[in-house]
Amino acid sequence: MTKDRKPEGPRQQFGDVAPALAGYSEDVLFGQVWEDPDLSPRDRSLITVAGLITGGNSEQLAFHLGKARENGVSDKELIATITHMAFYAGWPKAMSALTAARSVLAS
Repeated sequence: MTKDRKPEGPRQQFGDVAPALAGYSEDVLFGQVWEDPDLSPRDRSLITVAGLITGGNSEQLAFHLGKARENGVSDKELIATITHMAFYAGWPKAMSALTAARSVLAS
């Protein structure tokens, strides 16, 4: 993410219900944390994808798989990450991640 491009969605998705959380998502998470120069956007994307798989958070995974592609992670690397995580996060979580990946990689 660049400073002039905020993520699309938090305020539209849940800003009416939780405006503070939407603001923190846009300003702190995607503004400050994602812009921290100590990790490249590519590395940050791989870490985020692995973390989401580990937590079984497949609902947010589709967005971050797409973001990883934008940040230079190849489709082959994303599938390798999911496969690798099967052994550390669990087979069912990796299989759920593949469901999210199938739709993202098809686009």
